[in-house]
Amino acid sequence: MSSKNSGVAERYAAALFELAHEGKLLDQVAAEAKALKAMMAESADLRRFLTSPIFSRAVQEKAIGALAVKAEFSDLMRRFLGLVARQRRLTALGAMLDAFAHRLAVLRGELVATVVAAQPLSDQALADIKAALTKTAGGKVALSVEVDPGLLGGLVVRVGSRMLDSSLKTKLQHLKLAMKGVG
Repeated sequence: MSSKNSGVAERYAAALFELAHEGKLLDQVAAEAKALKAMMAESADLRRFLTSPIFSRAVQEKAIGALAVKAEFSDLMRRFLGLVARQRRLTALGAMLDAFAHRLAVLRGELVATVVAAQPLSDQALADIKAALTKTAGGKVALSVEVDPGLLGGLVVRVGSRMLDSSLKTKLQHLKLAMKGVG
C-alpha cells in the first residue's frame, strides 16, 4: 500500500472509529468490518470491482450500497461505504478496515498481528494461529488477515516490528540465491 493510501485509510478509519465510538456501535461496526474483510478475501470479483477504475462512481456507489443492504450492515456502515464509494476511495477500503481494527485493538489493549496467506484460511487455522500468538505474546491478540496469492503458499505473520515469513515465495527466493552462489 502506498503511503498516500495509508494516510487516506487512517483518516477514514479514524472518522469511522469516532462515529462508532460516539454512537456506542464499536462492536457492531467491528463485526461488520470483519464480515466485509472476509467477503473481500473470499471473492476475487469483489476485489476486482473495488480496485478497478473502469466502473463509474455511480455504479460503485450503487453496488456497494446493495452489498451493505444485503449484508444487513448498520446505517453507520452503509453511510461510510457510500461515502468511500462517492469519494472514489474503494481501492483503500481494505486498508481502512484494517486501520479501524487496529484502533479498536489498541482501545481494548490487544496486540495487533497481521497474517498474510496465499489463500483464505479456515476458521480453525485462524484460531490455531491466534492461540499460538496469544501464548507467545502473553496477552490478547487481534488478528488482521490478508490474502496475497503471490505468496504461493505458507504465511507471513507480522506482530509490531517483528515478522515471521514462512511463505513459499520467500523460500524459493532463498533457494534461487543459494543456487546463484554455487558454481
